[in-house]
Amino acid sequence: MVEFEEPVSGNQRALLVGLTSPEGSPAHTGALLDELGGLVASLGISVGHREILTLNRPQPRFLVGPGQARRIVEKAREAHCGAIVFDGELSPSQQRNWERFAPGLAVVDRQEIILDIFAERASTSEARLQIELARAEYSLPRLRRAWTHLSRQRGAGTQRGEGETQLEVDQRMVRKRIQRLRQELEAVRRKRDVQRRKRQRVPVPTGALVGYTNAGKSSLLNALTEAEVFAADQLFATLDPTSRRVDLSNGRNLVLSDTVGFVRNLPHRLVDAFKATLEEAVLSDFLLHVIDFSSPEREAHRETTEKVLAELGADAKPTLLVFNKIDRGGDPAELARWRVRYPEAHFVSARTGEGMEELRDALRESAEPGLCPMNLLIPHDRHDLVHYLHEIGAVDRASHEDRGVLIRGRVPERQVSRLSGFALNGS
Repeated sequence: MVEFEEPVSGNQRALLVGLTSPEGSPAHTGALLDELGGLVASLGISVGHREILTLNRPQPRFLVGPGQARRIVEKAREAHCGAIVFDGELSPSQQRNWERFAPGLAVVDRQEIILDIFAERASTSEARLQIELARAEYSLPRLRRAWTHLSRQRGAGTQRGEGETQLEVDQRMVRKRIQRLRQELEAVRRKRDVQRRKRQRVPVPTGALVGYTNAGKSSLLNALTEAEVFAADQLFATLDPTSRRVDLSNGRNLVLSDTVGFVRNLPHRLVDAFKATLEEAVLSDFLLHVIDFSSPEREAHRETTEKVLAELGADAKPTLLVFNKIDRGGDPAELARWRVRYPEAHFVSARTGEGMEELRDALRESAEPGLCPMNLLIPHDRHDLVHYLHEIGAVDRASHEDRGVLIRGRVPERQVSRLSGFALNGS
């Protein structure tokens, strides 16, 4: 969606604009601009210049004052930038005003950048449908931009100019596309619900990795499962839900799912658009909240994630707090202070393996609530139940007897009645 009309030597450059109030923190605004720089870099756009402006209140025409707007355009042209990217949100009318005021420059906001990243990286059919819907809803009130170069005749009656007629046609087409996309998404969701019900017939504990973008969730999933999920040091490296089985080394299995990373000021449109990957968090038995310990903004990242989880209705789930990347955290004294501050948290490094064994122990404990101890004698002709027990419970010991397979272990409470006919000693 971000189009550069005049790229400089093939190098796309952007001027970033951060806004703060007179009482605001320049350091906080600077951190948000750093993050915005990482977002535009994800699209192959380099940062040519950064501006932090103090704003008493939002202005209706440009969001900023006219004098500030002129200075921004001058700085962008001096730095040979093809785009101006606001860290805040621009209304459709403000974007139109900017593009008339700064011809040859693309003027976009944080939301449009994130939409572009999602569109570039979504790989499953559902994710592509979701991002297409989000982009269509975002674009609908902004369609007028495409037709400002056409004449608009203003006369008596219902006479309209060529551009206005074309605008109405385009709006109608986009509304129809939005309706079609919603119908297709509903069909995909119904299919996913059927698949989920099939999986739940063989209940396996599930956990979801959640956290701020680039916290190292995919790397942690790889370390726990010995999988090869794509992991990279970039924002939004993971968009589509990825699930892998974890062998807990006690006859018990666990399914862990990676989810899309959160980000500050994530538009609600995108939260709605990516319900597919976020549903893994809502429907899981427990959460692993992963935080990048090497980031100076770790506390703000924690708060952002908890806020989004509350919006999703997943904030009451049992949660393991995991600080990752402690090998890149720097000062050992700082790490010691945070261990005291969060005594129940796990401090790990997915890269070096430090703290991973303790995290595995915690996963075993999280996977076992609600398990009832049982002694079972399974007939030799019911080996399907033996396999079933390994799938749904924790088998501590199994031995083959003349009468069948003697099993000592633990099973989920909801499965006790099904297995009571094979129980020994009243278990």
